Amino acid sequence: MNVKKIICGVFGAVLILTAAGCGGTQAVKVPPAESTGSTEKSPKYVFLFIGDGMSYPQFQTASDYLGALADKDYVKALPSNSYVERGGAVLDGPKSLNFMDFEVAGSAVTYDLCSFAPDSASTATSIAAGYKTYSGMINVDITGSTAYETIAEKLHKQKGWKVGIISSVNINHATPAAFYAHQASRNDYYEIGEELVKSGFEYFAGGGLKNVTGPSKDKTSLYKLAEEAGYKVTYTQADAEAVTSADKKVILIDEHLADSDAMDYEMDRQKGEWALADYVKKGIEVLDNDTGFFMMCEGGKIDWACHANDAGTTVTDTLALADAVQVAIDFAKERADETLILVTGDHETGGMTIGFAGTDYDTYLDSLANQIISYVQFDKQYVNSYKKNGTSFEDAMNDVEKLFGLKLSGGKDDRLLLTDYEVQRLRTAYELAMSDASSKGYTQEQYVLYGTYNPFSVTVTHILNNKSGVDFTSYSHTGLPVAVFADGAGADAFTGYYDNTEIYKKMASLLEVK
Repeated sequence: MNVKKIICGVFGAVLILTAAGCGGTQAVKVPPAESTGSTEKSPKYVFLFIGDGMSYPQFQTASDYLGALADKDYVKALPSNSYVERGGAVLDGPKSLNFMDFEVAGSAVTYDLCSFAPDSASTATSIAAGYKTYSGMINVDITGSTAYETIAEKLHKQKGWKVGIISSVNINHATPAAFYAHQASRNDYYEIGEELVKSGFEYFAGGGLKNVTGPSKDKTSLYKLAEEAGYKVTYTQADAEAVTSADKKVILIDEHLADSDAMDYEMDRQKGEWALADYVKKGIEVLDNDTGFFMMCEGGKIDWACHANDAGTTVTDTLALADAVQVAIDFAKERADETLILVTGDHETGGMTIGFAGTDYDTYLDSLANQIISYVQFDKQYVNSYKKNGTSFEDAMNDVEKLFGLKLSGGKDDRLLLTDYEVQRLRTAYELAMSDASSKGYTQEQYVLYGTYNPFSVTVTHILNNKSGVDFTSYSHTGLPVAVFADGAGADAFTGYYDNTEIYKKMASLLEVK
């Protein structure tokens, strides 16, 4: 059976796929997702946190970054490999993120039936429903004809649990959609939105819906459909704050939407604006009941920052996810024997690594603290105006020094002083950004250097990354396994090294769903 217009791949290339496989390869047979008996205590409140694009490099970099900032000896300990020249200074090491101290840690393999470097739709399907599928497909088999029921749907129907879905990106984006939708293409945002409304789940929050009136803008607004289905939809923080458990079903759209109608990056979030943690807190208020609830919270912009190779923004959004996890940890203090908290990733993004050829065995992770703006806002607030205003390279570099700490001149021992080689890289990228060439498509060499991003801004972050001792290998996803951290009732089930479909199976077994 041929399936047309199924998306297989991160960039949404339209392919013609057959049941024989993706790209002509034979599909791997995966056993059906079935509950296996367990003697673990069944939890009543379940939090599942998914750092999109978050694997070991992302949370370890954030942990090392915190350690570097807290260590008074860090700076003087670094410049030399000689213990004598270091003056006896010893590094204190990383500061663990809260979920890194959970009682159980496991690992999950992330491949899908297209690739060892999968996408978010297929990997979230594995976690939510326990089945492998093609990249770009949400809770359907490779023919697109069989739908898979998710853990959230089963808990909602079989046990009467309330369900909450939160994301820092669009709430009809691939990862959140995998808990309520069933589509052959993750790009069918309107249809996914219709399924969101029909799900009846009690709580949705975070980024705005994509394609609210359909791709041709000729359909009834998804927000109107939601209101007609009994949802209270809020668009301001004040209205979100006023929501209570008396509001049976709610959709909270962040007031301060940024790129692609997602929430702001944590680095760009202004004081007083709600963070991911605030939506978790409000979600508990709406969902809390004596029967039970399931909450999935996605830190979706970790992935977006890694696609752009922006290490500083990656770190701060990873820390924002940890802040959201802390809300669940605080909730569990009162109900330790009834609450399960899981923290994992769907896949790794960017091939991020701690270590760079130009810094040998040294890292200077505290240098990332000099960055005070994400690549998105740098483009929007600064770079986009340079061409129009005829801004010189030197004037643009004044902004770079203010926002990222990189300097054209200064003390010779300054770690952020640019070398001649780095200045030339920046100048070349700036000239390309100011030309019309970038709009005509990149050469292979240019794509390797800049991906699909503004050549100047991505070169700025690349250089700051490298001076900090961090590097990336890709603008796409990679095949690294992800960590699975578990704490609370039933946590022991998540130890070991296993396929990502086992995350669903272990949850289903613990929660006793059919």
